Amino acid sequence: MIIGIDAGGTLIKIAYTENGQLQFKKSPIADIEGVAKWVNGLGDCEICLTGGKSGVLRSLLTKQAKEIVEFEATHRGVQFLLSKMGRSETTYLVTNVGTGTSIHCIQNDSQERLGGTGVGGGTLVGLSHLLTGVSDYEEIVRLASKGSRERIDLKVKHIYEGKEPPISGELTASNFGNDLFSISDELTKEELLATVIGLVGETVSTVSVQAARQCDSSLVIYIGSSFIHNPLLKEVVESYTILRGSTPLFLENGEFSGAVGAMTTLQ
Repeated sequence: MIIGIDAGGTLIKIAYTENGQLQFKKSPIADIEGVAKWVNGLGDCEICLTGGKSGVLRSLLTKQAKEIVEFEATHRGVQFLLSKMGRSETTYLVTNVGTGTSIHCIQNDSQERLGGTGVGGGTLVGLSHLLTGVSDYEEIVRLASKGSRERIDLKVKHIYEGKEPPISGELTASNFGNDLFSISDELTKEELLATVIGLVGETVSTVSVQAARQCDSSLVIYIGSSFIHNPLLKEVVESYTILRGSTPLFLENGEFSGAVGAMTTLQ
């Protein structure tokens, strides 16, 4: 068995081969000791670690483990998963939306980190809790799917009322920027949570499209744990990426890219 483990700030993602088949599993970072116990209980295996908490995990293991830098692991994993989808891209942008967001330019088998933003899954959960008291991720997504952003976000078309705007009127002029003072007591949890997801999705896609131009690519590949069971975030990111002139691609099992990349170093 060969095992790649990406120990991130929120989740531990694991990719491994069993009977020649690629398998995935994940656990919350709070269960890092449980993950270590699972690994320690395995028979003969090779292990490669990556991610910000890899040092903590390594200290809990009784087995030897290699390590790879997170950015390189993600790059290798994305390439592997693209090939599994039957795609052979050479130039593209990778936006990894985990607790925060990291953005990388891939050109001819080399990767460069262009930057990122502190807005990501951690923002989604943190703001949701502060605004509504809801902190469970799945509950946030469930409630947000029933909400509308119309009363909370200010769009370009609202500013240019009765006049043709110079840019798309559907672009958000200001997240949470509408006249909220008179209706703040009326707003539902569903509306607030939908708007938080809108804020995260639009921020991520906006910085990605700008970075894609720097990378000379129109293709933005989105990966990361924030997209797990979150169709509303995917919808916001997809529509805003297209609206701003780029092509979005959500990589199948993309949240495991770092773990897959770590695993492939052992093959």
